[in-house]
Amino acid sequence: MTEIARTVQQTARPVGFPTPDHFRFVESPVPAPAPGTALVENLLWSVDPYHREMMDGDFELNAPLEGRTLGRVVASRAPALPEGEVVFHRQGWRTHAVVGPEEVRRLPHHPGVPLSAYLSVLGGTGLTAYVALTRIARLRAGEDVFVSGAAGGVGTAAGRFARLLGAGRVIGSAGGPEKVRHLTERVGYDAAFDYHGAPVAELLAEAAPRGVDVFVDNVGGGHLGAAIGALRERGRVVRVGTISQYNTPDAPPVLFDHAAVVEKSLRIEGFLVKDHRDAQEELYDFAVPHLRSGALTADETVVDGFERIVEAFLLMLRGGNTGKTLVRAI
Repeated sequence: MTEIARTVQQTARPVGFPTPDHFRFVESPVPAPAPGTALVENLLWSVDPYHREMMDGDFELNAPLEGRTLGRVVASRAPALPEGEVVFHRQGWRTHAVVGPEEVRRLPHHPGVPLSAYLSVLGGTGLTAYVALTRIARLRAGEDVFVSGAAGGVGTAAGRFARLLGAGRVIGSAGGPEKVRHLTERVGYDAAFDYHGAPVAELLAEAAPRGVDVFVDNVGGGHLGAAIGALRERGRVVRVGTISQYNTPDAPPVLFDHAAVVEKSLRIEGFLVKDHRDAQEELYDFAVPHLRSGALTADETVVDGFERIVEAFLLMLRGGNTGKTLVRAI
């Protein structure tokens, strides 16, 4: 174990896209655990789109940032946290954390499942996609699904899960031809389009000329308006995120046909995954057998080295990732 602990702090509120100047690395001695706590050396860090929203006011300036993280207990003064145990906790964006038993989740032992999966397809990212499809949309076999931001962490998981849940056609949007090819050639999407190529409504009509039943929306903006038009009677919109507006606070409001919501008996519902943590074991039961059989793959972009965590975060915000963005200790 190193003798120096490093944390990342936010130094200012960004307007538009953040830059490296909005962060700083701070070094300090490795903390010692107090009675009833344990020292964790972090191994894997998740950087997520929601961090950008939190930069506008939820993150305290000049203080360590939070985030989903996996780490190994290296010194313990808590019987419930034995040394060597790998745990999930939310004191991310730092190399070391002192945690109590109530602040962590001990990982289950699923032979053959890579550790990174517990931050991607089995973590908050996968849980978001699973809840969106099963609890909010209540996807039924044979129904057609459209996913915006389909090449990101939630989008790739949603596409793979929809296929395993028996969806009919699965359509996705992504930013760039390489991502479109990844969706159709590797993730299992039946059709995908580059939203830069033309108005989204036109591209969606071409990809799904008979419409769709469920829209999993990670983007907002024009994607939401287009999907309202494409949804069939009793279609459902699941609002997961609005990444198109995270870095454009002056973006115009989303325009869509409000009359269509009534005339087609549509349902629009958003959710926060933190309100569905009781679905975690359900996700394991669903996804782990598919991971072991090879029917399910975790889509991940892994950046090596904690010193590159800000770089990885900014890369993800600019769409430079495919699947879940993770940072790995080296």
